Amino acid sequence: MNDLDPVIHATTRLRIMTALNALALGDKLAFNALARTLDLTPGNLSVHLTKLSDVGYVAIDKTFEGRKPATYVSLTATGRAAFENYLTELRALLSGSDKE
Repeated sequence: MNDLDPVIHATTRLRIMTALNALALGDKLAFNALARTLDLTPGNLSVHLTKLSDVGYVAIDKTFEGRKPATYVSLTATGRAAFENYLTELRALLSGSDKE
């Protein structure tokens, strides 16, 4: 058995990945909506999104809506695959099927 992905395993990042995985493939969520949903401060969310972005699990799109900046977050194909692998490994660990 492989180890659980430490990038995803951190509680806040696991919550972020779970929320983004619930979106349809290709959908994006506004940064502020994600912060509210997870009850995170913008600074805390930003730090965790940067870590997820650095490994290619999330895409962060900064744009403007009128004159106001807007940030949207989505799960990449790599992130979706990593999350599915994480869930598979976690299920194996919980079921005891990872024993050698």
